[in-house]
Order: sequence, then C-alpha cells, then structure tokens
Amino acid sequence: MPVMAKAAEPGIDFLDLDEAGSLLDGNGKAVAPADLRHFLPARLRVPSAATDIVVFAHGWRNDRPRAAASVRRLLDGLESQYAEHRTRYPGIPDFRPYAVGVRWPSMSNPFPWGYRRIRDRAHAMTTEGQAGHVLAHLLGYLNRERRVPIAGGPRLGTVDSQYLHCVGHSFGGRFLGEAIMAAASPSGPPRLAWPWTNPDYPYAVDTLLVFQMAARPTIFDEEFAGLLRDAPISGPVALTFSRYDRATRLWHRLAEGVKGIGAVGSTSPAGQTSVGNLHRLDEPYDFAQMSARVWNVDAHWRFRQGRWWRPEGAHSDIWHPESMHLLLALAASAR
Repeated sequence: MPVMAKAAEPGIDFLDLDEAGSLLDGNGKAVAPADLRHFLPARLRVPSAATDIVVFAHGWRNDRPRAAASVRRLLDGLESQYAEHRTRYPGIPDFRPYAVGVRWPSMSNPFPWGYRRIRDRAHAMTTEGQAGHVLAHLLGYLNRERRVPIAGGPRLGTVDSQYLHCVGHSFGGRFLGEAIMAAASPSGPPRLAWPWTNPDYPYAVDTLLVFQMAARPTIFDEEFAGLLRDAPISGPVALTFSRYDRATRLWHRLAEGVKGIGAVGSTSPAGQTSVGNLHRLDEPYDFAQMSARVWNVDAHWRFRQGRWWRPEGAHSDIWHPESMHLLLALAASAR
C-alpha cells in the first residue's frame, strides 16, 4: 500500500481526508478501514523528544495549502510564546511540541449557502462517513505511542511524559468531538489502546480547545452529551466565542435557526458551563477552582477583525499570542 511522503518539517505531519471522511494515501486513494492500523504507524512517528502532541483540525474555507500553513502557524506561535514567556508557565519545564494536522475539503464561497454546504459536509463526514472512525484510530495510535502521564502523580514527576492536546477551529471542533466519542464507544471493532478500566488513568485526551465552534449552543446536551459524560478526556472543554464572528452569528442562524457557539458560547448542560475572558499575556490562568466541564472563553476584545471582503467577520481571527497563551495555560494545567 503506498504511503504518503513525510512532511518536510520535523515537528509536523499531515493526514488528509476526502469528502466521505476517509483517510487518503499518497496517491489520493482512500485507505480501507481495516488498513488504518497498519497505515498510521507507517505514516506517523511520534518524536521521542516531543513533550506535547497537538492534533489540529482546521475549519471552514481552508484549501490544502492554507490548512498546512495553519498548522505551521499554530506550532510556530506556541513555540514563540513559550520561548519568550516561559516563566509564565511554571508547570511546563520544557516544551517541544509535535503536531498532526488533519486536512479536509472545507472550501466554499463565504456566504450563507456556502456555509450551509460545508456544514452539511462536515456532518455527513462524521455521521455517514469515516471521519470519526479515522480520527478515533489516530487518537488511539498517538496515545499508544506516547509516554503516557500518570493521572494524579506529582507535578514534577511528569517531565518525561507526553501530553495529548486536541485543537479545532470551526467545523474542525466537531470532527474532534465526534472522534473522541467514537473512541469511547464500546461497539464496533476495537480502535484504541487506552486503559479504560485503569482507575489511575481514566482519560486519554489531556485538553480539548475549540476556536469559534460552528455548532448549536445546545450541542453538549444533544449530539455531544457523551463527550462530557463518558468520553476519555480531562476537562474542561474550552470554547472561544466572539460577537464579531459573523459566520456563526449570522450565517449559522440562517442555516440552523440559532446563533452558533462561536458567537454566543455554549448554553448547556445546565450547571456545567462557565464563562471567562480570554486573558491578556500578562494575566495568568487559574484552573484550580474550575468545576464546570464546559468553559466558554469570551474573546470578543481580541477576535474582532473582519473587513468588507471577509463576509465571515472575525470567524478566523484567532491567530494571536493570546490564543497561544490560552493553549499553553491549558497544557500546563494538564500536568
């Protein structure tokens, strides 16, 4: 079976999905589900020197080059923020990230009908296609290959561990949520090497952060209820929102009848949501007292740029040092 060539950057690998959610090999052919367990080890190698593994799924209106550039931008931003301000993250004595970018066909025109078409495609890729299963295999493989942290262990005793972070943008957040739930499902063929019955390590994804999620505010009471109830993730689920995100404020309302999470945050489940602000670089995050599973991060003061030629508004205005600060703070809290 042909294998895609390795990415040029030592800290980045890419996986490509087609419109059916199937993983593509180097010749543009779909990898059969039964071959995933052989394809992924040949395609990906978790560097032994990596301290953190970041799985990034892009959102709406990313062609293949732009999707690749987004992963590089994320990794560069994290490394720069840590190098310049490492004393702000005392829980991270060393930070050497490795990224896996998940690319999928998300291009359309930037208007409501284009938004609706990609929304329907993203939904079909997980509910009717293979995207959830492919990413579940990916998370399971990465978890098996990494040096797994011991939950509850001494903070300074985890320096040799490798932490697994899922980061999504827009519809990419749906993919990651579906993948984590699919990984936890007891039905179907085994996909994971996670120790489900081990009380010392009851989760496998250390953090989940979704920028400007394109989903209904009630999705965690509906399709994603299992993500909070019995999926292998250490909370909280962090979701940014901004009132300047026209795609989820207006286009999402026209498509689904309500504004999306990216514009107003998540409203459910009752009693399990909280709201905080996206912090400035000199403001530390304190997760110690957080009990809510869903944390809405109000970023309207920072995610606000949208010109007339960008009818989606600030939907993609996420590339700021403050975004990297948030992700590094979450990574520190997982240790």
